[in-house]
Amino acid sequence: MNNMQSEIILPQWLDNLIFDQMQGKYHPTCGDMTVINWNKKDVLNYLGTYFPRSFAESLYIFNNISNYLKEILGTKEEIRIFDFGCGTGGEIIAFLGIIHYICPKLKKIEVAAFDGNHHALRCLEQIVKELQKKAPYSIILRPIPIEIDDFYDLSLVEGIISGKYDIMFTFKAICEFVTKERFEQDNAYEHIAKFFMNNLSTNGVAIIEDVTSYNDVASEWLPKMMDKGLKGIDCNIIHQNEGYNQSLMISHSRKKRDVSKVAWRVFTKK
Repeated sequence: MNNMQSEIILPQWLDNLIFDQMQGKYHPTCGDMTVINWNKKDVLNYLGTYFPRSFAESLYIFNNISNYLKEILGTKEEIRIFDFGCGTGGEIIAFLGIIHYICPKLKKIEVAAFDGNHHALRCLEQIVKELQKKAPYSIILRPIPIEIDDFYDLSLVEGIISGKYDIMFTFKAICEFVTKERFEQDNAYEHIAKFFMNNLSTNGVAIIEDVTSYNDVASEWLPKMMDKGLKGIDCNIIHQNEGYNQSLMISHSRKKRDVSKVAWRVFTKK
């Protein structure tokens, strides 16, 4: 199925922040993106284009699994989340905006935000600072500025993070590792999924979401590569979009009904 979902509108405070105060620009990029090496101007283009899309995608996915999350997290006062390849953090901000409906007793949330681009992490820090003014709980943001070149670097990240996480996710990031062959010819989705399983709490939830394009480097459609990777680990897929392509819409002051096409899988330990 490839049904268009209802339109999501970026909150006004967030629209004003990323476009007026932070000078984000709507500037779609064609082809495979390699965000890690982008400069400040490139990141501001990303902020104005892909941050809203990630926000909409995250909001849609977490709304779809909100009842499940209430069952496993609903009574918690503290939770920990980890975002692999967070970029400017649209998916994080959307989640932080609805988590108090899922966890009404929440007092503190720790956010481990991993990305290799320092400019993107600084944008995320600025947005979280503004969100904290509105949030009814404490947000502890822990940026992890490491660039991954190979398997060894991924093990370094695993050594740096401490404890287990209630929710671990990655949005539109693994495609870049596929394009740059960071894991050589191996399936990047399988490696990241294993990393999640190693660091997920007993009842934790993991999410992998990515673009649905054909990757020239891997010579394969990314959603099919994603499914092959998840078959290589010991996990339960509890929710996913139908088929290989889902279209979502996000509207903001710079673009009405902007379309984002993604595939996503939600999984847990067996």
